[in-house]
Amino acid sequence: MATVSPPLGSSPRAPRGRAGRAGGGAPSEEGRGRDGLWPVLFVGPLLLGVAVFYFWPILQTAFYSLTDWGAFGGWTFAGIQNYLELFADPALYLSLGNTLLYTAIVLLGIPLAVYLASLLNLPGLRFAALYRVLFFLPYVAMPTAVAMVWRVIFNGDFGLLNYGLGLVGIEGPYWISTPGAALVAVAIVGLWSSLGFSMIVLAAGLKNIPPELYEAAELDGATRWRQFRSVTVPLLTPSIFFVTIVTVISSFQLFDLLYAILGSSNPVLPRSMSLVYFFYREGFVSNDKGYAAAIAMFVFLIIGLVTALQFRLQKRWVQA
Repeated sequence: MATVSPPLGSSPRAPRGRAGRAGGGAPSEEGRGRDGLWPVLFVGPLLLGVAVFYFWPILQTAFYSLTDWGAFGGWTFAGIQNYLELFADPALYLSLGNTLLYTAIVLLGIPLAVYLASLLNLPGLRFAALYRVLFFLPYVAMPTAVAMVWRVIFNGDFGLLNYGLGLVGIEGPYWISTPGAALVAVAIVGLWSSLGFSMIVLAAGLKNIPPELYEAAELDGATRWRQFRSVTVPLLTPSIFFVTIVTVISSFQLFDLLYAILGSSNPVLPRSMSLVYFFYREGFVSNDKGYAAAIAMFVFLIIGLVTALQFRLQKRWVQA
């Protein structure tokens, strides 16, 4: 029997089914449905962990904030009474002001981290990796160990800081036992310990800046300082934004460093307490769990609002 050849310029139509998929065709609905189970299997345990260890405690704390707990257990529904007492408590505004002051001082370390990361990124710098490790070590050190070292430095009688100030004729205060100075001392330690993390993140951002931009700026007669202001900082704004978010969130959670440096018996601690220490005092010292849960929800909401505000404002200064 004679066969009919296809017209010139055309090709035989490929058969549908398994052969069509092997030739690069779109997968069938059955294949897509079967592959769709794998993401659930991989992501499911993670989502379950997040739900159990994050979402459920938040919901549980929100419920506890609406209750009143007895000294020996048992609770009664109190409605918004804990929140009414909280917003009328002067300790809330004192701890909030201290937390904001601590956050503002620690944020001053970000411009310093940008400058130091730029210096460590200079071509031909010897031992650059060693310098990065030395700057990063305080970030991974235990807060208690860091506090013990800085307590010696801040000692008013034989501390290294007052000794250095005395060499230039300045009489330093008793840093960790003077109201006002105690919180500043803790903030200085927080700035120092977070500097390494900020430098590592910013140094990674500097690696993504094309060197051709610096060459073009140098051909246009831009100085090193001009290149830093016009090239480095604008292109580094995404990394600066990320570091700012992390620093603000961690600063609002200040507790261990404050408690370890000042000590529980320090008379200036009630005037230098942070929001999280305020929560600790009411929940674990005064044993008022419902009131402490209301403080925890306030901290949660204030961190969320500040973070949302930062994301809102980043459109004005962060360059994608």
